[in-house]
Amino acid sequence: MADLEGNASAKQFHADQPAVRFTQNIRGAANLDWGMQNRLSRILDPQTGRTVMLAFDHGYFQGPTSGLERIDLNIAPLAAHADALMGTRGALRTSIPPATRAGLVLRASGGPSILKDLSDEYTAMAMQDAVRLHADAVAVQVFVGGEHESRSIRNLTTLVDQGYDAGIPVLGVTAVGKELVRDARYLGLATRIIAELGAQLVKTYYCEEGFEDVVAGCPVPVIMAGGKKLPELDALTMASNAVRAGAAGVDMGRNIFQSAHPAAMMQAVRAVVHDDTDPADAYELFREATETRVLA
Repeated sequence: MADLEGNASAKQFHADQPAVRFTQNIRGAANLDWGMQNRLSRILDPQTGRTVMLAFDHGYFQGPTSGLERIDLNIAPLAAHADALMGTRGALRTSIPPATRAGLVLRASGGPSILKDLSDEYTAMAMQDAVRLHADAVAVQVFVGGEHESRSIRNLTTLVDQGYDAGIPVLGVTAVGKELVRDARYLGLATRIIAELGAQLVKTYYCEEGFEDVVAGCPVPVIMAGGKKLPELDALTMASNAVRAGAAGVDMGRNIFQSAHPAAMMQAVRAVVHDDTDPADAYELFREATETRVLA
């Protein structure tokens, strides 16, 4: 028991000052429990509400794709530059150092490979394992318009319920059904459904027209999916357009780890997302960094 003798009388009550109200700029998070808000603030900067997430979960259905042959060599060194990492529990345990400071988003759905119907997914991880891994969120694919739409919705809501029990947010990832296109009408429908069913974050594709309406109609942060590999300037322009339309940042994979200079690309993306740097200027930063590395 602590020694009570010698304690100074408490005087610093500041009765003339109201209680401090702690706030953050993470959309839709104000009414969540402290643990969920804390985890979200490890994924998104609580001051700006934005994130640069590095996705490397492609192997759960594609196998060892280009750039992901060796996660320990190609991805682990980039972790220090990311606000958050999105991967599988297997990749984390085998190939990412436990001392990483980035937020962790764990892929929690899966099933078929690229040889089968990708919408035929189930939950593929117990929430308790996310707790063991100290995850900040779990991710689940939602196939609005796909053949197995109802099952993917059930996967989402099951994880949302378990997430509330554990204090772990859920990231719902929109997947385009075979008969649907990546336009504002579909993406607005899919993101809203995911948010209405309880996900605290949504990841979706960018569309040239109406993306600001997609974001405005979703009451939780919308994170732009990087999608297929693009030339660096095009990828930076897409990221800039997305955040200027209200997106809470980007989750990029191939546009970073398949770049000839992934670390330089990561820094350029950060400049666009967190500093509102013009894409052309960010591309110059990328080129300067690559030239420096070549000269070294």
